[in-house]
Amino acid sequence: MEEKEIYVVLTDTGTLFTRLIKLYTKKSFNHASISFDKSLTEVYSFGRKTPSNPFIGGFVKENMKSHFFRQAKCRVYSCTVSTAQYESMIDYIQKIDKEKSLYRYNLLGLFAILLNKQINRKHAFFCSQFVATVLQECDCVNFSKPPSLITPHDLIKGDDFNLVYEGNLRDWNRGTGSLSQNGTRNLSPRSLF
Repeated sequence: MEEKEIYVVLTDTGTLFTRLIKLYTKKSFNHASISFDKSLTEVYSFGRKTPSNPFIGGFVKENMKSHFFRQAKCRVYSCTVSTAQYESMIDYIQKIDKEKSLYRYNLLGLFAILLNKQINRKHAFFCSQFVATVLQECDCVNFSKPPSLITPHDLIKGDDFNLVYEGNLRDWNRGTGSLSQNGTRNLSPRSLF
């Protein structure tokens, strides 16, 4: 059976909104995205539609080379999936992309996590809820709680994901999926690239 790699990218952009979330979570990385290539060119999430406004959000294809991510710190995790699971995830995301005008950022759901209350809103996700839903809908990962209560750090708690990089996002070499020569390090126990 042929296998594929997918990537979960956790980032800290250092914005005011991110710093407010960090006050509550006490975690360094509070935004989650999913990618289907090691160069991180196909990266999807629910987040800001415009970098200057954290409250206007929805489904986004993220540009990791953009000014918004230029100073971001990140952790990149890999997971091996079957070709069928990989294609199912792509199909699921393409369906959302075709209907993206219907989708909104689930800000209410984000605040519900503070109270440990599950709020499911049709056509609305926050970043980690979206990534968890993609993984769960395509039978890649089973979580112990519903996607509406999943935080970025919950995504990578199990044995399914391996940390392959931690450092500045700009130092991730998009050409090869390897690291630049500036002192950052590959934390993978084995070479994935």
